[in-house]
Formats: sequence, C-alpha cells, structure tokens
Amino acid sequence: MTSLSTLPSPLSAAARAEAGREARRRVPRTAHAGFTPDERRPDPVDVIERQSALRVPELVPIRYGRMLESPFRFYRGAAAVMATDLGALPDTGLRVQLCGDAHLLNFRLLASPERHLVFDINDFDETLPGPFEWDVKRLAASFAIAGRANGFPVRVQDTLVQECVQSYRRRMRELAGMRTLDVWYARDDAARMRSLFDSPPSKEARRRIAEASAQARTHTQLQAFAKLTQVTAEGRRFTADPPLITPMRTVAGDTSYGLEEKDLQAMLEHYARSLSSERRHLLRNYRLVDMARKVVGVGSVGTRCWILLLLGRDVDDPLVLQAKEAQESVLGPLAGGEGYDHQGRRVVSGQRLIQSASDIFLGWTRETGIDGQARDFYVRQLRDWKGIARPETMDPDLLALFGQLCGAGLARAHARSGDPVAIASYLGGSDRFDRALISFAQAYADQNERDFAALGEAVRAGRVTARSM
Repeated sequence: MTSLSTLPSPLSAAARAEAGREARRRVPRTAHAGFTPDERRPDPVDVIERQSALRVPELVPIRYGRMLESPFRFYRGAAAVMATDLGALPDTGLRVQLCGDAHLLNFRLLASPERHLVFDINDFDETLPGPFEWDVKRLAASFAIAGRANGFPVRVQDTLVQECVQSYRRRMRELAGMRTLDVWYARDDAARMRSLFDSPPSKEARRRIAEASAQARTHTQLQAFAKLTQVTAEGRRFTADPPLITPMRTVAGDTSYGLEEKDLQAMLEHYARSLSSERRHLLRNYRLVDMARKVVGVGSVGTRCWILLLLGRDVDDPLVLQAKEAQESVLGPLAGGEGYDHQGRRVVSGQRLIQSASDIFLGWTRETGIDGQARDFYVRQLRDWKGIARPETMDPDLLALFGQLCGAGLARAHARSGDPVAIASYLGGSDRFDRALISFAQAYADQNERDFAALGEAVRAGRVTARSM
C-alpha cells in the first residue's frame, strides 16, 4: 500500500499561477491567432482514408456521403484532420484530459444517475491527455462554421466564438478560486445553467430551452425500444432498416463485421466484468434477446457498432445497450504521454474523469472475431434523456447562449483533470485569448471549406466513393 508520505505534494496556488504565467511567456496568447497550414501538412483526403482503412468497407461510402452534405458535417467527421493541424502548432504545455472532438454537437443535455437533467460533453471517442487549448480551438471553430452554415454575417460569427471562449475563460477563473472537492462536484444542472448566461435569456430563448429539456426527457429506453423494435413470432426484435440497422441474423458470418452471435454473447459477459459489483448485479436482472449492427454519427460511420436488446421482468422492461468500437484516438500520435493498451478503457476512463455524471452502464470489453482481429469496444445505454442541439434552427442570440453553455461546460470538464489555477493564470482577465481564438476560428473555417472541397473533388475524380443516405 502506498504511504501518504510518498505521494507527490501539490504545488502552492502561487506556484501554479506562476506556471500559467510562464506558459504565457513561452506561448503568448496572441500566438493562437490565425491559422497557416504547416508546409508538411498531409492531404486531408489521405488522412481520412487512413481512418477508413480500419472500418467496415461497405459503410465507408456512407461516411463520405454524410461528410459531403455541408462543411459543418465535414468538420464533424474530420477530427483526424484537425488533430494533425493542432499537433503542428506551438502548445502551452498545460495539459488536461481532452474530449478530443469538442465541436458544439458533442455537448448536450444528459441524465445523471440521480435522474437530474445536466448539460455536459457526450462524445469521448477521441479522449486523451493534451494541451487544453486544442479542445477550445476545435469548439471555437465549430461555432464559426455553424454560423456560416446559418448564413450569419462575419460579425455575428465572431460574436458566437467570442461568447463561447469568453465563457470558457471566465468559468475557468471561477473554478480556479474554488476548493478542490467543489470543482469535482460541480455540474451544470438547470439552476446552474441559468447562472452561466451573461444576461437573462429572452422569452423565446427560455421557451426553446424549456422545450429542449422536455424533449430530452422523452429520449428514454422505452422510446428507443418502441422505435427500434417490432413484435415478431419470437417476441420483440430489432426492426431491420439496412444499412442503418441490420439485425445479427442478417450479418452473421460476414467477416467484415468481425463478430458472430456467440461473440456478442461473450462480449456482454466480458463487459460485465468492467462494471462495479452493484452494477453487475443490476445487469444480471436482464437477459439478452437480440442484437443488431447500427450505423452511428458522422465521424464514427464505419466503425463497428452493435445494439443489444435485453429484457428484465417482461417485455415492458427493456434495456438497450450500445457497444461501439473504440479505435486509437486521432490525438494518439500527437499528444504524447501515457499509451493505452485498451482503447475501450481509454474512452471510459476519460469519460469518467471529465464528465460530471456518467452512465451507470458505462464499461468496456475486447473481443476477437471470426476474422481473427481483436477489437476494443465501450458500452453504454443507447438513450438516456439525451437532448441534441439543432444549431441550424437557432437564431444568433440562441446560438450565442448555447456557446456560453458549451464554453463553460468545457472549462468545468478541463478543471477536473487539469490545473484550473494555471490555466486561469494563462488566460488572464483580458480578452486577448478570446480575440486570438476569433481569428483562429475564422482562419480554420476557411481551411475546413478547402478540405471539404478536396473531398468533393476526390469523389468526382473517382478516388473515393460517396453514398447519400
């Protein structure tokens, strides 16, 4: 057992603040402004294709089809491209557990285990330790790109970015003054979210927020059960909707999916070992009755994802789990630090570290399929009070409010794993960092449009194939 006397002593608050100021001397806040591609920057289509080589071949064209719907959709699927760009930039050295893909649609309303609605990060496929500003830059650029998609003028796009980054900076300064346990316990529930806004929301904004909260509460296990299953001679089973939902009975034996029914049965048993004892006990009250392959997201299309239907007491007592393949983080070759021998555990560990309230069924497993390949997965409930933002329906004021929530939420997540005192000291009390990120976001939005056009040209040239769904 480790003696308390051998544990490293934390630095004083003054020393931590000085570390932030020293980082500012190495990398001034103004150094984050703008974006000029590195002269050795790889072809973005090559970067995306390298990811696709590890995915189910027949699903890759769907991924490209979704990415070509708009520059914003492209951005969502191009985390690996931006990771390469961020890795070529000077960094502060102030490390946190990164989300790794902190665009605005990866923030949403979620249910806590206590059944409270909270606002938090949702997607952790790329989570890894790294410089805090990588997440902030990806989030900031997503607001510039979303503003362009909505046809907002440049000054409005800049305001969206400013509201987001300013909220991050101010929340980090607040967290830097809090006790350590208070930082850990902090969560953005309904009451806290109201306090984060610079000014009270308009009547219309309040209506939309209330509507989103109410709708999130309808996204439950029972709703997923009703939508995704049908009554058959064998009982409730997943409804086929290929290629988006493909029951196991249809794909069994196809080596491109890697797993057979017996493997998925074993997956559930192996996954249960990653849960705490009381949650394993809870899971034992359910029996597995059906499985299907599911196509998910934009950036994740082509990774192997399964949904599992379990029943408890009777047919009105369902549990729907999602087992999603976890590949190496796009930040892996760039962020340095500790390596991970299990990518599913990497995702789960990162999520538990920076998310204020994680799914009680969150766990991981590794399975070797009929193709002989060992693949890592993480498992969670398919739906649990999730409220997804629709930025295309938001006016500038509402999108700015959403930016404030995202910026503050990201700061809270970073403060759990990093040093809020050092980061707050680096950011300072002025708006220099905010203004630098506005410049970066606009320059990177330009680069994203060029990369979007490059993928379109690759499709027209027959270099890659896209399929609309």
